[in-house]
Amino acid sequence: MVENIQWVKQKVLAALLEDVGYGDITTEIIIPGDKNGEAAIIAEEKGVLAGLQEVKLLFNEFNINITAELKDGDSITEPGLKIAEIKGPLKGILTCERTALNFLMRMSGVATLTNRIVLKAKKVNPNIRVAATRKTLPLLGYFDKRAVQLGGGDTHRLRLDDCILIKDNHIKAVGGIEEILRKVRGQVSFTKKIEIEVENEEDAVKAAKNGADIIMLDNMKPGNIISTIRRLEENKLRDRVILEASGGINEENIVEYAKTGVDVVSLGYITHSAKALNFKIELERI
Repeated sequence: MVENIQWVKQKVLAALLEDVGYGDITTEIIIPGDKNGEAAIIAEEKGVLAGLQEVKLLFNEFNINITAELKDGDSITEPGLKIAEIKGPLKGILTCERTALNFLMRMSGVATLTNRIVLKAKKVNPNIRVAATRKTLPLLGYFDKRAVQLGGGDTHRLRLDDCILIKDNHIKAVGGIEEILRKVRGQVSFTKKIEIEVENEEDAVKAAKNGADIIMLDNMKPGNIISTIRRLEENKLRDRVILEASGGINEENIVEYAKTGVDVVSLGYITHSAKALNFKIELERI
């Protein structure tokens, strides 16, 4: 992902403002403004680290220095591992604590789940890509997608303007695969790939014959996918397209889908069903 750090910082600070409101009244009452402190960020579970960049951007706004033992994408090899040390104004540390931990917990959870699924898929299909969908938390989709990438996955579309993706309701609105692909090819820039969603063999063949770059095999069982690929091969169309399986894919059945021979599996599961990884911030010196 190409990152605009200033834009990311704005999003991170917006998250803090949502938590702080008009001010951290507890810390303001208890902690003198000139008091400094030192603390450690500790991972309480094994997994893949993600969100450290966001934490650094947050703490740096409050003149808090953070020295990290690991970097985003690294493995957390054991519970209790110290991820980073933070030093600076104690007020800032306490006020930012929950926002910082929320970024780490959510993003590391997504990265960890993604990594597990990627490893399972690549064990049976080394060239396959495991991609996210846009089933992300509104306003925080960038962070979910970045976490997927840190876990070894593919971000797929970040937004609607990334590529053409013709879904079932688009086809219904226009009246057919051939017509909609003709319309799109006539207007879209050559720089944009054209992806179309299909639900059966016949439509996959039509899509390949009519200029689709990517064919999403939506809600198709592994057996149906295998027969669709065979049909495309018989018509000498397989090498023209990227094949993506999507719909109902999760950690339990990922191996079955990876074995079919598709190029990509995309699953909302890695973002909408990821379990947060536990972290804590412990004061060490004040």
